[in-house]
Amino acid sequence: MFPPREDVLRLMPEIILSLSGILLMLVEPFLTRARRSVLVTLAALGSGLALVSTIYPATLPGTAFSGLLRIDGFGVFVHVVVEAVAFLVIIGSADYLDRERIQHGEYYALILFATVGMCVMAGAGELMTAFVGLETSSISTYILASYRRDVPQSNESAMKYFLLGSFATAFFLYGIALVYGATGTTQLARMTFPTTPGAERLLDLGLALMLVGLAFKVAAAPFQLWTPDVYEGAPAPVTALMASGPKAAAFALLLRILATVAAAGTFWFWALWISAALTMFVGNLAALAQSNVKRMLAYSSISHAGYILVALAAAAASDQVELGVAAVLYYLAVYALMKLGAFILVSQLGGESERHMEIDDFRGLTVRQPVAAACFALFLLSLLGLPVTAGFLGKFYIFNAALASRLIWLAILLALNTVIAAFYYLRVIVVMYMREPNQTWPPVPMPWAVTFVLSIAAAGTFYLGLFPGRVMALATQAALSLPGR
Repeated sequence: MFPPREDVLRLMPEIILSLSGILLMLVEPFLTRARRSVLVTLAALGSGLALVSTIYPATLPGTAFSGLLRIDGFGVFVHVVVEAVAFLVIIGSADYLDRERIQHGEYYALILFATVGMCVMAGAGELMTAFVGLETSSISTYILASYRRDVPQSNESAMKYFLLGSFATAFFLYGIALVYGATGTTQLARMTFPTTPGAERLLDLGLALMLVGLAFKVAAAPFQLWTPDVYEGAPAPVTALMASGPKAAAFALLLRILATVAAAGTFWFWALWISAALTMFVGNLAALAQSNVKRMLAYSSISHAGYILVALAAAAASDQVELGVAAVLYYLAVYALMKLGAFILVSQLGGESERHMEIDDFRGLTVRQPVAAACFALFLLSLLGLPVTAGFLGKFYIFNAALASRLIWLAILLALNTVIAAFYYLRVIVVMYMREPNQTWPPVPMPWAVTFVLSIAAAGTFYLGLFPGRVMALATQAALSLPGR
């Protein structure tokens, strides 16, 4: 029996991504080494079509496949973010793979399959569906992390990611089992406070285990230890994907559970509060001690997860959940642009085998490559939260959500961590602009694909910093589309 036409259309982005990934795997054996540029074209076309096809779920809101998926403005917003990230990472990876001599179709297929998992997580209306999406995304990124097979550090990072990720998955799955035992359902919209004696504690334990599993995926303290090693060892374009796409999908799932299941908001509040504070300090203080750019950006990613957790805590603490949800969605969009641009630029500047990843290697970059230095400075200043950049308004909306929910101390900690972050972001900019050039490192050419990705990221960072109204309005509408809002 075929599913209804509307359900198929609501799932159109995932269908296109899956078919594109399969097509890439089938086509590659028939291509000579000289014609492997066709692979990136097919992958970019598939991800681009999936991005365009979000018009179908956007115009056909509702549930699909007997409630397994919930198609609403919230899910569509996250779909657009993760699919745009996949599209830009695919384009930005082509020259990196050629340089490292690892240009193969499975790389692009794995990115597309990972994106399918992220989209399913964002639209899951049921916990086992969310688990399937989580595993689809995770397994693909485990393989991508070790894609430089001949580099021991890459294999080590993938092994750490796989082992710790498996533990996190076990926590999440066991939490689902306990929640089902307490409520009798895995459908988020049907979960209510249990009336059976003892079932409420069972529900709390299940929600706690689920929070542990998802906290690992977003690199929240105290489950962030895997992040710097994995980000440093993975290929730089893969790190760009991992720092933005999967994190956005995991936060989307957290938000959907928080907004839909009343018990989650009540039980998770203090856990989110404490984790937000710890994550901000752990990420920023550890970043101060780093001399490797990739590790510094990895710890920076941890601190930004803490900023987003502030908005989640605000959503859990307030009756106006949509204020915190909208702040998270806006920040996920701007954060994806900033991190994607920074890591793609680093992947190109790092040279063959990523040899030039020390901060000292960037000495005098503005003399050798002024445009690249300006782009990197822009992304770093936006991550810092300088006015006129997208990062400033992203933090402003989170700060506003925290104050509206009367989380005064958490807002103060956010402001303090922004000051701490200034030291390591500005240190890189000082090295690029105020130190003598590194004479042993010649200028690195910027291929058109990398230039295109950097142009999109830089333009988006400026646009969302100057004209946030349209995107913030979409984020607010997406927040209001969640059940019960």
